[in-house]
Amino acid sequence: MNPGLNIEEFINGMPKAELHVHVEGTLEPELMFRLASENNITLPYHSVDELKKAYTFNNLQNFLDIYYEGAKVLLKEEDFFELTYAYLEKAHLQNILHTEMFFDPQTHTGRGVSFGSVISGIDRAIKLAERKYGISGKIIMCFRRELDAGDAMETLTASLPYSKMITAVGLDSSETGNPASKFREVFSKAQSAGYSCVAHAGEEGNAANVRDALHLLNVSRIDHGNRSIEDTELIRELVIRKIPLTLCPLSNLKLKVVRNLEDHPLKAMMEKGMMVTVNSDDPAYFGGYLNENYIEIAKALDLSYEDLVQLAKNSFLASFTNDIQKKKILKQLDIYLQKYY
Repeated sequence: MNPGLNIEEFINGMPKAELHVHVEGTLEPELMFRLASENNITLPYHSVDELKKAYTFNNLQNFLDIYYEGAKVLLKEEDFFELTYAYLEKAHLQNILHTEMFFDPQTHTGRGVSFGSVISGIDRAIKLAERKYGISGKIIMCFRRELDAGDAMETLTASLPYSKMITAVGLDSSETGNPASKFREVFSKAQSAGYSCVAHAGEEGNAANVRDALHLLNVSRIDHGNRSIEDTELIRELVIRKIPLTLCPLSNLKLKVVRNLEDHPLKAMMEKGMMVTVNSDDPAYFGGYLNENYIEIAKALDLSYEDLVQLAKNSFLASFTNDIQKKKILKQLDIYLQKYY
């Protein structure tokens, strides 16, 4: 192993994909205040510093209250373009070669913003970043699970004219009290429309929520899934079916899903043969983009360079990108690891 290399340098140079990032969760306070001014939106905070001080969360709902308040500044197609492109520029600097971004249309259409304005701004940013930086990007449309299934069905219908821009549907927001069964019909229709399916589960809810997402919604990927580690039969199913989990260490720490990163289940999951990935979730709110998540979890769990490369490989294997790109980047990662031995 190269004795002169530290873990931060190794991670910064490693090709990566990110599969769990909410584009609204990349809204940095400075951009939030500027867009609020441009769009004549009054925020309940008087300064960037005051807003940042509010980023101490007791639970998921506490975070969501602030998150949805911030999203109110996004009104025009250009706002969504600027937001998305700012994230993609950061992704380029962190050597992210592929990203799959969530967006919450209901957060915006409920305020009178058109579905087309939201998706067109995001899609335009992805296309520009691909031309300029070579980053490939895909869009995942999430349904907010605390809203009713009828609203989700209306959102699905509204998405169909833009289906070529959308790869998958997901399920996010408040897990407690909002079971997967509520969205069974919506997900079935989404699959019939040609969308892949993923879902948040096992973050604030238990392992049974993960099983329900798999069996009732027929998802191919679980977002978060921390509590899966508590159920031996579920672990076996996840391993056999090679169902990926998109873990988000700094998010879990900030939202008190884990007491500290040393308690995070990522390494134990790897040891059990589960396909786990590292992601940033809502990086503007949780204190770190993808590389920061890799660095902090690597230090906390004493991950080896081999572990880190396996996590990066998992991020591509678990992605919705094509097999040719996967094969190409997996080879790059093998070469990358060999350079340091």
